[in-house]
Amino acid sequence: MSDSQTNQQSVRRTMNGAEALVQSLVREGVDVVFAYPGGASMPMHQALSHEPAIRTILPRHEQGGAFAAEGYGRVTGKVGVCMSTSGPGATNMITPIADAFLDSIPMVAITAQVGSSLIGSSAFQETDVFGMTAPIVKHSYMVTRLEDIPRIVKEAFYIARTGRPGPVVIDIPKNFQEGQFEPDFDVPMDLPGYQPELPLPTDKLEAVLPLLIGAKRPAIYAGGGVVIAEASDKLLELAERLQIPVATTLMGIGAMPEEHPLSVRWLGMHGAVYANYAVNEADVVLAIGARFDDRVTGAVKTFCERSRIIHIDYDAAELNKNKKVEMAIRADAGAALAYLNEKLAAAGYERKQYDVENRPEWFGLIEQWKKDYPLCYEAREHEIAPQSIIEELYRQMEGKDAIICTGVGQHQMFAAQFYRFNKPRRLSTSGGLGSMGYGLPAAMGAHVAYPELPVINIDGDGSFLMNVQELGTIRTEHMPIKSIIIDNQHLGMVVQWEDLKYDSHRANTFLADPSETYDPTHHTPEVLYPNYPLLCQGFGIKCERVVEPSELPAAIKRMLEADEAYVLDVMVPHDVHVLPMIPGGMCYKDVVLERIAGDGKGRKASELGKEIPSAL
Repeated sequence: MSDSQTNQQSVRRTMNGAEALVQSLVREGVDVVFAYPGGASMPMHQALSHEPAIRTILPRHEQGGAFAAEGYGRVTGKVGVCMSTSGPGATNMITPIADAFLDSIPMVAITAQVGSSLIGSSAFQETDVFGMTAPIVKHSYMVTRLEDIPRIVKEAFYIARTGRPGPVVIDIPKNFQEGQFEPDFDVPMDLPGYQPELPLPTDKLEAVLPLLIGAKRPAIYAGGGVVIAEASDKLLELAERLQIPVATTLMGIGAMPEEHPLSVRWLGMHGAVYANYAVNEADVVLAIGARFDDRVTGAVKTFCERSRIIHIDYDAAELNKNKKVEMAIRADAGAALAYLNEKLAAAGYERKQYDVENRPEWFGLIEQWKKDYPLCYEAREHEIAPQSIIEELYRQMEGKDAIICTGVGQHQMFAAQFYRFNKPRRLSTSGGLGSMGYGLPAAMGAHVAYPELPVINIDGDGSFLMNVQELGTIRTEHMPIKSIIIDNQHLGMVVQWEDLKYDSHRANTFLADPSETYDPTHHTPEVLYPNYPLLCQGFGIKCERVVEPSELPAAIKRMLEADEAYVLDVMVPHDVHVLPMIPGGMCYKDVVLERIAGDGKGRKASELGKEIPSAL
C-alpha cells in the first residue's frame, strides 16, 4: 500500500450512509439544499442539521423546493439540489425534474426510499421513483450498496453539470441511510460511454465562415445553449465582427444584449415581428445552441424555407431532428464561437458595434420592421395595461442589475417582451414544460444564489396561487423577494385561446366566484378571490392592491425600496391579448398584430391593410 493510500485510510472514520451523503455534497461544493423531511428521509435531515457548510432551506411543498433548486441552477449554472421523502414527497418533485430536463438545467434530486427489503411489496409510501423519472432525467440512480454512496454522488454531479446539463435522481432506501461504514470519498467514477468533452470539428467550422461572410442577409438564431456554454460574450463578438443581427429564443434571452443595435430581441410565437422576419427571410442562418422547437418555428416546413441553415449544437440528437439543415455541426457553442472569432480576427475583421453600411439594404429593412412593428399595446383610461407594469418596472430598474423570475402565462410573455435583458441568466422562466407555479419558488433559489441582487417575481394570479405556500418559506428565511401579481381574475393565456378558437366561450377560466359580477374597474375584496392583501398578511408579508394607472409608479417604488418581501397585486383587464402572435402551426407571415374591439378574433397584417414588407 502506498503512503497516499495509507494516509487516506488513516483519515477515514465510520459514519452512516446519510452522513456520507452529506459529506459527499460538501465535497461537490454544495452550499444550499432545499429539503422537505418525512419518515424515510429523517436520517438525511439529521445529517444535514449537523453540517454547517450547507444551508438547508425548508420549503412548504416539495414542488416548491425542487423549483427553487432549479431556479438556483438556472441563474448560476451550478447544480441545484433538492431532497424529499419517499412516495408523495418524491412524486411532488416530478414536475420540476421534467422542467429541468426540458430546459437543460443542472439539478440533483435526492429522494428517500423505503427499506430495500420492502421494495416491490407496495409498502407504505413506496413508489418507483427510478422508473417514473427515467424518461425525464439524464440519469437515475438507486442505491443498492452502502459503499456506493460517495461514488454515486460524485457521478451524479458530474453528469448533471457536464455536456448538455440536466437533472439526475438519486433514490436512497432508508436502511442505506442508516447503515454504518467507512466511506472512501476518493473512489473513482465509473462512467463507461459518457464522454462529455467534444473534439472541436475545425474542418466543418472552416466551412462556416465563407457562408456567413458571403451572405447578403445573414442572421443568427441563438438559443439557451449559448447561455449554458457561458458563451454570450463570444456571440456578441461574432455578431460585431461580421455585423449580423441576432435573434434569441426565450431560453436564450440575455445571450445578446437586447439594447444592442444588432439585437432583434427574441423570436417565436409571441416574439417581435422584426425578429421573426429577420430570421425567416435571411439567406444564411447560423442556429447555435437552439433546438428548432415548435414555439419558435411554427410550421416547421415553412420555417426558414429559403435559408441556408448552419446548426451548431452540443447534443447530436438535436441535429436534423426537427429541421433538416445544410450544415449540422456537433460542437460546444463556446468553443465553436471562440474558433470562429479567432479566424475572423486573424483575417482582419474588426469589431464594430453597428455598421449600417455593411449591408445597407438588409439593415435598412430590419430598421423599417423595427420602426413599423414595435412591441406595443393599447392604453385605456382607468385600466392598467399589463404591459405598462413591466415598462414601469424596467424604467425604475434601468441600469440596475436584477433577476426577473416569472410564472407561466400571459404575464410571462409580457415580461419577456417589455423588460430588456442585457445579461444572460437574468431571466428565470419555465420554457419547454411551461410550468405554472414556477416563479415564486424559483425566485427563492435565485435569491439564495445572489442575495446581493434584487429578485423580482412577475406572476399571474393563477400561476402565483399554485405555489403560494412558499410565502411561508420566504418569510421565515427572511428573503426580500418582490412579487408583482398581474391579476386579471382569469387564466389569461387560456382565455386568449378561447377568444381565438371558441368564440370567447369561457370554460373554467374565471378564477373568482362565477355567481358574482366582475367589474374590472371596481376591485372589491368581496368579489376578488383570493384577497391577496389579506392572504399575504397571514404570512406576515406586506401586500398592497393597485387599481388605478396613476397609482402604479409610486406602488412599484415602494415595493422596490422595501427591505423585506413585498407583493403588489395589480388589477388588470382580462381581455388583453399577448400580441404579436403567430398561431400554432402557422408561419411567420400569419402573425396576428391587433385584436379588434368587440371581436375576440385577431387580425393579420394583410387583413389590416398593413402588409409587412418582405426581403424575399
